[in-house]
Amino acid sequence: MKAIQVITLTLLSVVAANAQVFMLGKCPQPTVKDNFDVSRYLGKWYEIQKLPTVFQKGECGTATYSPKSPGVISVLNRELLADGTINSIVGSAKQVDPSEPAKLEVSFYESSPPGPYWVLSTDYSGHSLVFSCTDYGLFHAQFAWILSREPTVPDETLEQLHSILAAAGVNVDRLIATNQDEAYCGAMNQ
Repeated sequence: MKAIQVITLTLLSVVAANAQVFMLGKCPQPTVKDNFDVSRYLGKWYEIQKLPTVFQKGECGTATYSPKSPGVISVLNRELLADGTINSIVGSAKQVDPSEPAKLEVSFYESSPPGPYWVLSTDYSGHSLVFSCTDYGLFHAQFAWILSREPTVPDETLEQLHSILAAAGVNVDRLIATNQDEAYCGAMNQ
């Protein structure tokens, strides 16, 4: 038992240093968007806020979704790094269970297992709220993104989306804003 505690504390220390959001216990199971229509979800989304992650270090983040094959969506994530270079990654998302179309699985590397990508809320033309969570035995890692079709979101929309996340057990105080300022992001937002 002591070895498990040491390993767990070591992992939590490493993760905490990288600002990842880990919590004790199993992943919450929030309600997802009813009657999710992936065809209306396609296109470009701007990242407005997110829980900190070890794999996203830049600003001006965008996600672009396009059809790839039946039941599979191409995912292109881009961000502007501090040195002025654009970092991008291409992956794919698929709907696993037709009875829960808002629960997608996304993968960016063939060698890694897909991760959950759950759309909790979207109006398709303005905002999207995405949640992901992975269990690691005694604890779980949470991810969340607030996305918008425009580089900004009205405050009342943010408050509504924060309420949904809080009801799902997400500490909304940990959300960080993504810089989408046109002067800074420039060509990234074209």
